[in-house]
Amino acid sequence: MDVSRETQDRLKAYEALLRKWQKAVNLVSPTTLENAWERHFVDSLQVLDCLPPCREETGKVVFCDLGSGAGFPGMVLAIARPDIEAHLVESDSKKCAFLQTVSRETSTPVIVHNERIESLDSCLCRDDGSLILPDFITARALASLEQLLSWCLPWAEKNPAMTMVFLKGEKAPEEIAAARKRFSFSCDGRESKTDSGGRILILRDLTKKEA
Repeated sequence: MDVSRETQDRLKAYEALLRKWQKAVNLVSPTTLENAWERHFVDSLQVLDCLPPCREETGKVVFCDLGSGAGFPGMVLAIARPDIEAHLVESDSKKCAFLQTVSRETSTPVIVHNERIESLDSCLCRDDGSLILPDFITARALASLEQLLSWCLPWAEKNPAMTMVFLKGEKAPEEIAAARKRFSFSCDGRESKTDSGGRILILRDLTKKEA
């Protein structure tokens, strides 16, 4: 794990909060808690080198994590890349409270959106009302690739350079084939370092096929 000592310390504080909150809120599968560092934190850090460089004009990357849950990979990436503007979308209010606590306790600025993804419709906004146009979108163990691309399409239409990174399981090839029936996109994939059957999909150039 190639991150600074400060980042490691913040991630360890995050892990401690996860174990504390898990006793009252079902944040992750209980079967993964014993090996939480590898299963959740190291797994999320695999996405780090997929993040695009900062925009020259703003010095930022605008990043959105869909269905953040306990913050994997979104909160982990926000801790490891403090230069990104991180938006975490989660419909469960208890999980949102957890994410806000991690943000405060680790001094990691993120914006938590207590919203259902399907209600966003490309209208994710900052507190000042300005429209958020992501450069980068992630999701982990959330929905089928076809559904994820359906949610992401309105943003891709406004920002054709947008990158999407989805952590998937062994059925990734079937999901790609199904998604290509409705969408056009470029897709690079690589094996997960923490899950023998897992794949990390890196997608760009998303458009909807003509009916």
